[in-house]
Amino acid sequence: MGFRSLVVATWFLLVVLCFLSSAADPMPPCEFPAIYNFGDSNSDTGGISAAFVPISAPYGEAFFHRPAGRDSDGRLIIDFIAERLRLPYLSAYLNSIGTSYRHGANFATGGSTIRRQNETIFEYGISPFALDMQIVQFDQFKARTTDLYSQVKSTPDAEKLPRAEDFSKALYTFDLGQNDLSVGFRKMSFDQLRAAMPDIVNQLASAVQHLYEQGGRAFWIHNTGPIGCLPVNLFYVSNPAPGYLDEHGCVKAQNEMAIEFNSKLKERVARLRAELPEAAITYVDVYSAKYGLISNAKNLGLADPLKVCCGYHVNFDHIWCGNKGKVNNTEVYGASCKDPSVFISWDGVHYSQAANQWVADHTQNGSLTDPPIPITQACRRK
Repeated sequence: MGFRSLVVATWFLLVVLCFLSSAADPMPPCEFPAIYNFGDSNSDTGGISAAFVPISAPYGEAFFHRPAGRDSDGRLIIDFIAERLRLPYLSAYLNSIGTSYRHGANFATGGSTIRRQNETIFEYGISPFALDMQIVQFDQFKARTTDLYSQVKSTPDAEKLPRAEDFSKALYTFDLGQNDLSVGFRKMSFDQLRAAMPDIVNQLASAVQHLYEQGGRAFWIHNTGPIGCLPVNLFYVSNPAPGYLDEHGCVKAQNEMAIEFNSKLKERVARLRAELPEAAITYVDVYSAKYGLISNAKNLGLADPLKVCCGYHVNFDHIWCGNKGKVNNTEVYGASCKDPSVFISWDGVHYSQAANQWVADHTQNGSLTDPPIPITQACRRK
């Protein structure tokens, strides 16, 4: 081989080695200073407890060893997101006592919907804090904390307040839609609910657009889970007709509606990317993660996914988790099971900590997201 050929070959080898080195050396993680979350009970860390009656024991027992404002025995997916990003657990915006908002705030409340509902929380548990109100609360939070920070920035009080520049660097997370479907199942025909879906997803898109106008750039949007697999939907069903349930015992038609909703949400998110040129928007397929967990429960050594850990649910007698009631003139307490870690459903509506962790592990790595990026890279537009 001549010298010229040797130089060319050496140069080519160096280029290949540099390429392989860069491929093996991924981009550094995003440095999110804060998380701002909007959602329902799947991500509420104390909002509805602060606004109304506090969630009682045995909620929170598996991790916090006391009620912690969460509808689970322990942590929620949003808690595992905070852990992955090495940030503190989010404090609820509505729970201001002893709270630090330096690393974000949680505007989610149990029972929240995307589209405002014309009913009270005392009827069917629907929160008055729909997504539009959560956005109003965020606007007020941003304006007031920015003003207050300028007044106390040289004092220790500033450490509990967000820095103005962090709002544009934060991760904005969404987990809503389940309650819009549940209200629809209660009040509408499937055709009416289907017709309402574009407006519902447009209202979520409007919230993202508003936050973008306020400086937000990184968005992590969960779709809705397999609502037909929530045990509560089977509490009053006996001898279901053929085809009513799928092969895993879930209400087939309800899951089909959730899939249709998610399809429209994904399409709307795709359009948002074109409308918001500087935004990094990640669509997260929580449905597939949760349904995958439910369908593989036996192989994973878990309890029947339609069985409930906390509460008394025998035949048509139902005492909800943490409550007392009478069955055949005998007082019964809705207690926790002995080992919540083998249950998927905590209380018939909400997932156990173990299930939340499994879903978090299978979504935060990017395997079920569009674009397929881990949450640590969610600031990067693809």
